[in-house]
Amino acid sequence: MTIQHRYDPHRKYEPRQPVGGGAKTSAMIASLAAEGYDSVSAPFGHALVDAARNDPRIVGLTADLAKYTDLHVFAEAFPDRFYQMGMAEQVMVSAAAGMAREGFVPFATTYAVFASRRAYDFIAMAIAEEYLPVKIVCALPGLTTGYGPSHQATEDLAIFRGLPNLTIVDPCCAIDVAGAVPAIIDHPGPVYMRLPRGKVPSVIRRHCPDYTFELGRAKLLRDGGDALVISSGFMTMRALDAAVEMEKDGISVAVLHCPTIKPLDTETILAEAGRGTRLVVTAENHTRIGGLGEAVASTLLTNGVTPAFRMIGLPDQFLDAGALPTLHDRYGISTTAIIQQIRGWL
Repeated sequence: MTIQHRYDPHRKYEPRQPVGGGAKTSAMIASLAAEGYDSVSAPFGHALVDAARNDPRIVGLTADLAKYTDLHVFAEAFPDRFYQMGMAEQVMVSAAAGMAREGFVPFATTYAVFASRRAYDFIAMAIAEEYLPVKIVCALPGLTTGYGPSHQATEDLAIFRGLPNLTIVDPCCAIDVAGAVPAIIDHPGPVYMRLPRGKVPSVIRRHCPDYTFELGRAKLLRDGGDALVISSGFMTMRALDAAVEMEKDGISVAVLHCPTIKPLDTETILAEAGRGTRLVVTAENHTRIGGLGEAVASTLLTNGVTPAFRMIGLPDQFLDAGALPTLHDRYGISTTAIIQQIRGWL
């Protein structure tokens, strides 16, 4: 039997070039704070320090990424409770599991790709199965870096949603992060939280002044009669901005923010999706496979709620490297792209 293959020994395999030519590093890791909102520096690090002052159980571990997950703020405040584990994510989560067994509440930080791809089995067996209070907090979720597939965790929610006992949080902004930290400390089990890091925009209370983060709860940030956008992460910011713009053209769009992906607030989703005859759209910084969109679709269908339904998310492919604004336009998750898609569906 002859094995057929497609390798051509005479072909030159050129490296993929970043979208838009030679994009500068600053454009490839551009902060999402440049959206017209005030920003807060390292909200996760500061919230963790505030909590740790009154809770000696809290410890911090990182896989050589303290500065890039805002854990350096905690390390400076509590150097004797900070553990630099090196570039060894499996070792880090295993150590965190051991600390949790001894009564600590470990926060383990790395990039989302490394936690979801490299350390999954260790998270599943050492942490999730044992229902230990380890909080895995990961920067660069979805398409928040232009460094290409090696750093773009476009499938992390799909990987972790199927893992029993694991709570999943996808905060929108600095307000969400600051509220999520004490909430996940109080939660007795393991948590995976996507992290907006660096200079993080403060978004939600401009649109909904009385908003507070509640673990496991979705919140209606604005109402509207033509469409309902159910979103998480920074896509809630984009959905809110899109709704404001579409309102100028007489299109009324509601935004339901779902910062907890698992367990999903099915009660609120069903109530809002079943109200009126609105188009229901999910918006997520994640592949359309296995994330918020499919979780909402399953919730609606299994409960007999069947509005017109569409999903905004990343395609089922490895994404390009390049400048983030260009990539967000290309893959349909910019504010402009959201507006165009909703207008077309309406």
